[in-house]
Amino acid sequence: MGIEIDVLEEQLMEMSADGAPGKDFCQAIAELARIGRFPELREALPEVVYKELSERYRQDPEGFIVGWRRMAGEMRQGFIEHARQRLTSLTRFQRAGDDSGTPVWQEIQRALDAQQNDLLRAALALEMIRLIEPAVERATHLRECVVGAASSEDADRYLDEATRCYFFGLFTACAVMCRSVLEEAVKQRLPAQIARLVKTRYRNAATLGNLLYEVNNNLQLTGIPAGFPRIANQVNEAGKKAVHQGLLSEEEARTCLEYAREALQLLLKN
Repeated sequence: MGIEIDVLEEQLMEMSADGAPGKDFCQAIAELARIGRFPELREALPEVVYKELSERYRQDPEGFIVGWRRMAGEMRQGFIEHARQRLTSLTRFQRAGDDSGTPVWQEIQRALDAQQNDLLRAALALEMIRLIEPAVERATHLRECVVGAASSEDADRYLDEATRCYFFGLFTACAVMCRSVLEEAVKQRLPAQIARLVKTRYRNAATLGNLLYEVNNNLQLTGIPAGFPRIANQVNEAGKKAVHQGLLSEEEARTCLEYAREALQLLLKN
């Protein structure tokens, strides 16, 4: 069964545009406010929306009218694209007191969304659709991580998050989670004697680097394959770079994830 992503996107945009407020809607709001008939909107809008708009109108009638007129002129961009910009604003720092950081279309959208959040829902759906093809391409570079022994539920979740971060373009987070999954898996494999030593020496805060140091010095006692520390150290270095030196590229994240999976297969071989 073929899935055409472009068609999905077109269908989503059509569904979102159905019943979405447009240019005439914006002009009508501005005109009713201009001629002093703003209260008539009470019958046409949900109560929560009317209250939101009436408060903004009361605070700055002239700015309210100008804003809605401008919104009518900007409708070629579409409400859904504006909603995507709203999503972006939630992921960035916003300067306090910077009026340019909250444009009128964003205020209007908050009012229109009311309690339904349909515009944000459509924007998120569009974001997810546009992640599909890149995620599929990245997934083709991986194979299943087949191991001979279980580790822990936490290790499974860390590996899941690391892999999904890679799929969806969160490359720096991917490397950080790769380091976490190895930390957890190593802790689960340490003999009681070494585990007590690590717990005491590092005060319950051993990093992957600390764990690899102890493993490397006690390979026979731990029973961990000799090739494991070298591969795991590659993951540790990538994780440290992600935390301390800056954002990672897609290639760096993929390499880190591949090393992590290879290390896990060695560690959990038996």
